[in-house]
Amino acid sequence: MNLFDVLTLVGGLSLFLFGMNLMGSYLEKSAGSSLKMLLSKLTSRKFLGFLTGMGVTAVIQSSSATTVMVVGFVNSGLLSLRQAIGVIMGANVGTTVTSWILSLTGLESGNFFVKLLKPSSFTPVLALIGIILTMVSKKERKKDIGMILLGFAVLMFGMETMSGAVAGLKEIPEFQNLLLMFTNPILGVLAGAALTAIIQSSSASVGILQALSATGQVTYGAAIPIIMGQNIGTTVTALLSSVGTNKNARRTAIVHLLFNVVGTVVWLVIFYGINAVVQFAFVANPIDQLGIAVVHTAFNLLCTALLFPFSGLLEKLACKIIPDTQAPDQIQILDERLLATPAVALSRCTEVAETMARIAMDAMKTACASVKNYDAKVAQAVRETEDEVDQYEDMLGTYLVKLGGSDLSGADSRQAVKLLHLIGDFERISDHAVNVLESAEEMQNKGLEFSEHAKKELSVLTAAVGEVMDLALEAFLNNDPVRAAQVEPLEEVVDTLKEQLRTRHILRLQKGECTIELGFVWSDLLTNLERVADHCSNIAGCLIEMSHDSLDVHGYLDNVKGGSLSFREAYEAYARKYALL
Repeated sequence: MNLFDVLTLVGGLSLFLFGMNLMGSYLEKSAGSSLKMLLSKLTSRKFLGFLTGMGVTAVIQSSSATTVMVVGFVNSGLLSLRQAIGVIMGANVGTTVTSWILSLTGLESGNFFVKLLKPSSFTPVLALIGIILTMVSKKERKKDIGMILLGFAVLMFGMETMSGAVAGLKEIPEFQNLLLMFTNPILGVLAGAALTAIIQSSSASVGILQALSATGQVTYGAAIPIIMGQNIGTTVTALLSSVGTNKNARRTAIVHLLFNVVGTVVWLVIFYGINAVVQFAFVANPIDQLGIAVVHTAFNLLCTALLFPFSGLLEKLACKIIPDTQAPDQIQILDERLLATPAVALSRCTEVAETMARIAMDAMKTACASVKNYDAKVAQAVRETEDEVDQYEDMLGTYLVKLGGSDLSGADSRQAVKLLHLIGDFERISDHAVNVLESAEEMQNKGLEFSEHAKKELSVLTAAVGEVMDLALEAFLNNDPVRAAQVEPLEEVVDTLKEQLRTRHILRLQKGECTIELGFVWSDLLTNLERVADHCSNIAGCLIEMSHDSLDVHGYLDNVKGGSLSFREAYEAYARKYALL
């Protein structure tokens, strides 16, 4: 093996790692909706968590990414430690898919159909399709598929290049002696763990081992402990990710480490204990790519079979290693670790925005009720809610801006833009809730009270505004443009009601049935209620326009008010429903 072989090996390794990263990134991006669906099925049932972890890892081709995601979920309070354990076990099995794909490079046969299965036969075709899709297609989905195919092609080309470059190593005695060292189980485990910890990918380190197996010098005795060690090395990523998280998130990373360490120790002792008695003949035989895939899968399945029934003990052990303290666990609502998986991070942003919307709408309804029946404790709760909504807006705005720098799909990018526009309206609704509350407090402190006519009129307006808020909230939660279209006609009715109530108040002033002081409170209430309806109109307009890949809310409002028959019919129905007596 000369200098040029070394350079070829380095180039092949670089292409291999780049292709794996490229393919994984675009698989993750393309499978955004699938990830959301799989992760939404997480429950306290361990087996379902196991299947979810296995499925997600098989899709994104990275157990490290899955475990980092899980640490982020636990830190955000979305998953309990017990739920996370099943997902981690599933991730260990899901990551074995890569080794089976890479084992195709070792296929040898004169049969035409078997030759077609060799990467050297079909990879050029995939690369050609990939480059055509990437350069010619206008649709983002097809471009992403093209990048996945190109990533796979580069990955396989790198694998073939590495295998060819190391072929000369079989003639070098030093290489044979080095591999002989790894037949020592402890050294083999340490070597596998160190390599995987450095490149932070068990799939990549298994691929490198599969490339080295092309020399014919890697035996089962050397490969088995290295593969076991690779499972330990992959836990480094989750351990690093858990730094600065709450106790349960750190315990999740510890469970990942314990699962792989305990599994490795137990099966290493069992295998070599039996081997000492039986003397397995295959241990000294050379292992090929397919053999490595089989060993990798069998080991992970055996570890899961061994420890799955004892997941509760792993949980208790992790709690012993990281004990409870008097300080409560801090939940990070939006964990930056999830930014590594943009589709999942965006899904979390949507959930947080939905919580924010519910809180803001409830605060407004509570404030309106306080005008009739003021309560100091309720008033304090509304103010605390407004502070909470402000914090939600700050968190979401900052997080969504960071997320905007990620490689999002077109649909996810539109969702991020939509959320950025909507959270401002939710925050303003909570501000108006405090304004309404202040009017209620002024009446309470000064002993003011509206006339019976004014109370009845105000109840009609608050009922209309309440329905506007319900429609806007339901449309947002369900992403329903049809429901959103019902908001604007009712908002127009609210505008009309406001003017009618203002006129009636002036008439009461002229008759001496109301005071100037109450008039100021009345005007403030009408203004705040009408502006809440305006914000609901903005929310509905944004939802409708974003469903058409646009954000021209003013254009939408101009169109619907310009003579639409359905708008006019809806307006008249709401006008009859909220007619003043």
